[in-house]
Amino acid sequence: QVQLVESGGGLVQPGGSLRLSCAASGRTFSNYAMGWFRQAPGKEREFVACITGSGSTTSYAHSVKGRITISRDNAKNTVYLQMVNLKPEDSAVYYCAAGRRAYVCGSDSSWYDQWGQGTQVTVSS
Repeated sequence: QVQLVESGGGLVQPGGSLRLSCAASGRTFSNYAMGWFRQAPGKEREFVACITGSGSTTSYAHSVKGRITISRDNAKNTVYLQMVNLKPEDSAVYYCAAGRRAYVCGSDSSWYDQWGQGTQVTVSS
């Protein structure tokens, strides 16, 4: 069992930046990939980014590529989502998720078996 706690969300103006963090506990952190998903009101949850257990491979949704960077610090059991040039359409609850495997990283939510509670990101002037 993995416990995940997100932090770092908040209100930011368009064009601004935020860094989300997700602290994990309960399993050897490097043994599983990590992903970030988001869900806006009235919309389905969507994939944002993921990173393999070693951190060697990342994947991004087309809509965020170039503006969002996922990274992880296995010594701190933490995964990060650095977001720049934020747009109003980035507003959503952001969730981190722990993957079932270290080497499988992708947009399919069924590949992830533990989820955090989410952190709200609001991009508005």
